[in-house]
Amino acid sequence: MSPFDTPDADAFGATLTIDLGALTANWRALGQRTEGAETGAVVKANAYGIGIEPAVTALAKAGCRSFFVAHLSEGIRARAVAPDAVVYVLNGLLPGTCGAYAEHGLSPVLGSHEELAEWAAFRANTNIARPAALHIDTAMNRLGLWPGEGLDLARERRRDIEAAGIGLVMSHFASSEDVADPANARQIKAFAEIAAAFPGVPASLLNSSGHFLEDCPAYQLTRPGYALYGGNPTPGRPNPMQPVIGMEARIIQLREVESGTQVGYNGRWTAKGRRKLATIHLGYADGYPRNASWTDASSGGSALVGGVICPFVGSVSMDLIIIDVSDAPTAAAMRGAPVTLIGGPLDLETVGAGAKTVGYEILTSLGRRQARRYVGL
Repeated sequence: MSPFDTPDADAFGATLTIDLGALTANWRALGQRTEGAETGAVVKANAYGIGIEPAVTALAKAGCRSFFVAHLSEGIRARAVAPDAVVYVLNGLLPGTCGAYAEHGLSPVLGSHEELAEWAAFRANTNIARPAALHIDTAMNRLGLWPGEGLDLARERRRDIEAAGIGLVMSHFASSEDVADPANARQIKAFAEIAAAFPGVPASLLNSSGHFLEDCPAYQLTRPGYALYGGNPTPGRPNPMQPVIGMEARIIQLREVESGTQVGYNGRWTAKGRRKLATIHLGYADGYPRNASWTDASSGGSALVGGVICPFVGSVSMDLIIIDVSDAPTAAAMRGAPVTLIGGPLDLETVGAGAKTVGYEILTSLGRRQARRYVGL
């Protein structure tokens, strides 16, 4: 039993099984694609839902030395289990938080002149060893300095860079999962100019899908996220990553309904013939999207029962989902039996499509009321 496992797991209706060995194998596999560059790890959003503490512990044990989070609170958690790592906080420097960064040895990712000035002023009176990062926005129009502003800092205001202790310059792809998008080439070109303007400062551009783009330099540090957790960084092609997460929920009750029976809230699904239905211990309060509802007008999510794909029927409700198990083996569709919601043919991309969303949202939404079982640590 892992120290991160949920105690009293039998008290929960659903279980997440998280393979930390697969997580570290994915990290190593991505590193092999960019030899000569350091491979970091993005562990924001509670390590994409699998838990910051177990994920960072496993990755640090495997040799990861640089982590990226979104919030200051996440950085504090990562620092607690990786005391020697560099921990970057991607969402920038909120006013008045410099002291917390210094206290916990965290590195802000600075994306505006105001953030640069506040951090530099704080550093002038404080002994801070950890580097900060400079974020240049080459396409997202979300966070970061414009490329021209970054070049101006590099060429005309080098003293401002030195005062802020910039130890990394970075940007973020907008469409790297789409290899045909011309925005990738524009961003690669724009960032090459930025990196060249900061000689001696390490650079970082590659996210998960960026590792698979042709003619894209790896620079000194990469930042994979989704692919670490088993998501497919090459949509439309076979997934090169190992699955990390599986989820099962238990059957609470079974019933048979006649043709014409309406099922679930507002009767949005109608049985076409005699059907056997199973209600499972999972719903949108557990993080499974309500958009996975299967109605008379649209398809939705599915579960794997005894090796058979069984569709949801009716609306995904707060705590429960109804599944049509008519075609499943009788021995597998029994009260108390587990059914698979993520695993095997129900990979993250398939589950995301069934819920009319993406695998990212599936991953980061789960874990609210499921027991957790960690393997491979």
